[in-house]
Amino acid sequence: MNRYLLPLVAVIVFLPFLVLGLRSDPSKLPSQYIGKAAPEFDLPTLRDNTRNLASADLTGQVSLVNVWATWCVGCRAEHGFLMQLAQQGDIPIYGINWRDNRPDAIQWLAQYGDPYVASGFDEDGRVGIDWGVYGAPETFLLSQEGEVVYRFTGPLSASHWEREFVPRIAELGK
Repeated sequence: MNRYLLPLVAVIVFLPFLVLGLRSDPSKLPSQYIGKAAPEFDLPTLRDNTRNLASADLTGQVSLVNVWATWCVGCRAEHGFLMQLAQQGDIPIYGINWRDNRPDAIQWLAQYGDPYVASGFDEDGRVGIDWGVYGAPETFLLSQEGEVVYRFTGPLSASHWEREFVPRIAELGK
């Protein structure tokens, strides 16, 4: 085969995969935990590594778990909206600081505000793997029993909140 035709053949073979990937909605990624208990974890908190945030802390009330990192552009995009939600006080937001640098993350929250009741520090990303995290940001809605009700991948906004979260929260009786 002519060496100039090889790149063309490669493009033709991989083009359908590229088109399918570009047309998919990353916010619609499935979660194996929908309707099941959230994965168990026990992480040191971001601000105080002598205290922990554990899966048991997420039961007893409807709550959000937001996976975030300082290197994440989408996390910065959604942060203002998370601050608004936290100020409203309607639902507690817990953070999992994922594959990040502790001093950078603490500085980031000091600079932009801290919407989280607590943030667990998942330095090596193992808890994120257990939760099936594809990439930050991801936000999980949990029931009072600690079951995953919904998963949203990407920067959370007011329109996503109203369309996807509010009806589900209402169903949970919050």
